Amino acid sequence: MRRGLRIALVAVAIIAAWVGIKDVRRGYYTTRGASVVRFTIHSRYVHRDLHEILVVPSGGAHGRFLLVFLHGRGSSPSSNLRQHLCDGLHDLGRGAPAVLLADDDGDSYWHDRRDGQWGTEVLREAIPAALERSGADSRRVAIGGISMGGFGALDIARRAPRFCAVGAHSAALWFRAGDTAPGAFDNAEDFARHDLLHFARVQRLYDVPVYLDVGRDDSFAAADEALARELRAKGTRVELDVHGGGHSGWSGRMAAYLRFYSRACS
Repeated sequence: MRRGLRIALVAVAIIAAWVGIKDVRRGYYTTRGASVVRFTIHSRYVHRDLHEILVVPSGGAHGRFLLVFLHGRGSSPSSNLRQHLCDGLHDLGRGAPAVLLADDDGDSYWHDRRDGQWGTEVLREAIPAALERSGADSRRVAIGGISMGGFGALDIARRAPRFCAVGAHSAALWFRAGDTAPGAFDNAEDFARHDLLHFARVQRLYDVPVYLDVGRDDSFAAADEALARELRAKGTRVELDVHGGGHSGWSGRMAAYLRFYSRACS
């Protein structure tokens, strides 16, 4: 009997270890009570299926704000479905948002360009679909993102002043068209249509709080800090956090991001 019990316990341990490995591979051990909803949009703006992820905090999303979060280049929505997101939502309690982890082709830079209207798709398809499915407050929508997604969040919010907060984390920004990463823009004219530093010098872009953070050793640090100065000069309330590290400095900082969005949109 004891031998049978030992075998059973070993079997349970093996299964638990296997489940743990599975959870690590998917990016989290537990959602901490949040629900993960996956849905597909067949987009008329980019002419493809987009596989969106909606994270609804414990207790449901009715009356809460919606955070639209854009991933970086070469990534996918699931790249931000991590344990620190689940923990951050849990820790905020009733102040936690529903979170839309939006989809693209991995290299869109989240703006309207030759191969698709990526910024328009977020505004006219992804956000309405997330609001309908979650029941979140359509009057309180925040937008943020990492690297390529940080640029996208700033550019989309510039176009549509409907957001309650804007966040750009290690945002991919450049001073000149000739400095940009290959494929970030179609050509110099495309860059000029989305030159955030130029627009910030000549007009006020945002009337809501903006949070920028970047690593001191990040190649985008100079441009991100320059944008913060230009925005402040035009009267925008900007929180700038220059921290240690390089371009991957956002790792593990999701809790701080969520606290900013919650403060700004509450």
